[in-house]
Amino acid sequence: MPWNPGPEVAVARDAARLLNAEIGCVIIYINDESVGMASYGHTKAECSAMGKLGDHLFKATQEFADSVLP
Repeated sequence: MPWNPGPEVAVARDAARLLNAEIGCVIIYINDESVGMASYGHTKAECSAMGKLGDHLFKATQEFADSVLP
């Protein structure tokens, strides 16, 4: 799998390692003006699955943030 040096992916990769996540990890984060997501999977197939899960969680988080957060 290609190496992704982005800081968000590095956080997801490190979290997966620290949490002993055997498939991968999705990180959702909220800034003052935006919602972000980073995903990591151990293999190409797992990376794809984590990306799809991340997209789903990102959309739900964005809807939540729009309706609840100031």
